[in-house]
Amino acid sequence: MDTGTLPDLGFDWNEVIELIQTKGVDLAINVAVALLIFYVGKLVVGLIVRALHKLMQRQEVDKTLETFICNLVRMVLLVVVAIAAIGALGIETTSFIAIFGAAGLAVGLALQGSLSNFASGVLIVLFRPYRVGDFVEAAGISGVVEQVQILTTVLKTGDNKQITVPNGQIMDSIITNYSANETRRVDMVVGVSYDDDLDKVRATIQDLVAAEERILDEPACTIAVSELADSSVNFVVRPWVKTPDYWGVMFDLTEAIKKRFDKEGISFPFPQRDVHVYKTD
Repeated sequence: MDTGTLPDLGFDWNEVIELIQTKGVDLAINVAVALLIFYVGKLVVGLIVRALHKLMQRQEVDKTLETFICNLVRMVLLVVVAIAAIGALGIETTSFIAIFGAAGLAVGLALQGSLSNFASGVLIVLFRPYRVGDFVEAAGISGVVEQVQILTTVLKTGDNKQITVPNGQIMDSIITNYSANETRRVDMVVGVSYDDDLDKVRATIQDLVAAEERILDEPACTIAVSELADSSVNFVVRPWVKTPDYWGVMFDLTEAIKKRFDKEGISFPFPQRDVHVYKTD
């Protein structure tokens, strides 16, 4: 370049031009390397996320959790790739890492309740104390599980109300899953009068249990005297049924016992108390 036309500012223009050319070449190389790192990094991140998708699908992980985790992993890895690309430009990345760390800490403190619910949601999906369609009791709520989301579980109650419960509260409470096993035992207590024939009562209940097709043969139904109460002799009746038949058998057998006892002359005693009156002068 002809430096004769440049103004005389007291320094050598040739040195300035040479410095610009040298630094320009270095900058161009750094930019090219940074772009290459970012491009290759994106490809690697895509491969990792796709592999994670396939792994979670093979493990039959909940779809909502699968999508959330894969998006989270993609975001974190892209941040790492971006920092590596910035470092290739010759820019000090320590300050960037410190900024990201401080921001992550602030977000974590602000959302610690949500993070607890998220962690609980992950545990629910991994350990599966319940699934969609199960009837459960958790955090003081009973209902059928409709959705297992990242932060909450959606339950539908017996009277058709939709209740959304934070996963953290569920994992901190006792979870009762009434649908987990194929069979359940129906526990009933039947009270009869002290004047009734206990053998007749037992035989009548056995006939009713045998006539109910939904009651399983194995395990055998337990029919036994459990208590000599204040006003009645109490029998326990404990048939086994398939889980979906539980409430149907409970209601129908209760009605059948009442009708059959009325027919057989077996009484259901009311709570009673003997009152003795003494006449004094």
